[in-house]
Parts: sequence; structure tokens; C-alpha cells
Amino acid sequence: MAGLAAVRFRVNGVERTVEAPPVKRLLDVLREDLQLTGTKEGCGEGECGSCAVLMNGELVNSCLVPVLQAEGAVVCTIEGVSVDGRLAPVQQCFLEEGGAQCGICTPGMILATHHLLEKYPQPTLLQIQEGLAGNLCRCTGYMRIFEAVRQASERGRD
Repeated sequence: MAGLAAVRFRVNGVERTVEAPPVKRLLDVLREDLQLTGTKEGCGEGECGSCAVLMNGELVNSCLVPVLQAEGAVVCTIEGVSVDGRLAPVQQCFLEEGGAQCGICTPGMILATHHLLEKYPQPTLLQIQEGLAGNLCRCTGYMRIFEAVRQASERGRD
């Protein structure tokens, strides 16, 4: 079919190939073509972080990434964070601390937290605030999210 490109990339540990228009957003490919609906769309402009995924180890807003840029990339979505079908410690901490409410921002917040803890296993409050600065939440007031991140960093030491 004219106008489509075959794009190969690894998503959550699985090699995938999709046929899509080269400028189709990675967000839409993940949700529509691969049925990975955990990644959410908030603003569609890269301002809220709800669509954040890890691409080659970097946190990116998938609403801003044309799928062609994912060629050969390694992508991790919220579905790839869990361990053997169980919540990862970061996810468990968000649940326990009330850091997840309506759920729109939660996948992006968890991936931003995962990325932050890779860089700073024991982050300060300022590092947590800066690490999550690209993610907006309209429900929690952030303090519960910050506490969830702190708890996840504590569990990382166990």
C-alpha cells in the first residue's frame, strides 16, 4: 500500500514490525496497532507526559515521535514495567501511597519514575521534582506521587 512504511522495533522485549504511515505518532501505533493501551494521551502536544515511554533508555513523549523514528529502537511502555505479571515495586508504591488516582497521568509518571531511579537510586526531593517536571497531574497535588517515588527508592535498596 502506498504511503506506508514497515517499521521494526522492540517493544517490551518483543520484536515488532508495523506497517504505518511514517509520520503516524508512536502513541497511536502503540495504542491502535499494537493494542498497548496503557500509554495514555493527555494533551497531544508533549506538554503533559501522559504518553511518556522509554525509547532507547530515554524518556520521550510518544505523541511527538513519528513512528519512523522508532525504527530499530527499544521501547518500553507501562505494560513492560511489570515483572512476571506482578506489579513492579514502583507500581506497587504508587498504588500504596495513593499516587495513582484517575489514571491518565499514572503510566507516564511511573515511567518517569523508573527513568529517574535509574539515574538516581536515592533521589532527593528536588531530584524527584525535577525528574517528574514533564508530567502533569490534575488529581493528586503531587505530594502522594513524590512519596511513592521516595518509597520506591527505599524498596530499591532492599
